[in-house]
Amino acid sequence: MKDSSMWKSGSTDTTKIGFVNRNNQQNHGTRGVSGTDHGQVSYKLECMNKNCGHVYGANGTDIFQRKCPKCQDGKDGIEY
Repeated sequence: MKDSSMWKSGSTDTTKIGFVNRNNQQNHGTRGVSGTDHGQVSYKLECMNKNCGHVYGANGTDIFQRKCPKCQDGKDGIEY
């Protein structure tokens, strides 16, 4: 398991560690890995829905609207 001190918050509300979006996806921060959108870094997200808990990566610009790839038919995650 990675040391939690490696994970950092972003500068916006949606990229802060602990942010939970409208689809119940919680942000666990970034390690600075490049995302797939121009100028973005990826963030580690976790589905908080009961019986799921899927963990995946997403661009910072997508966090506010992301759906879980496992239980909500969201886009596949990216490297985080």
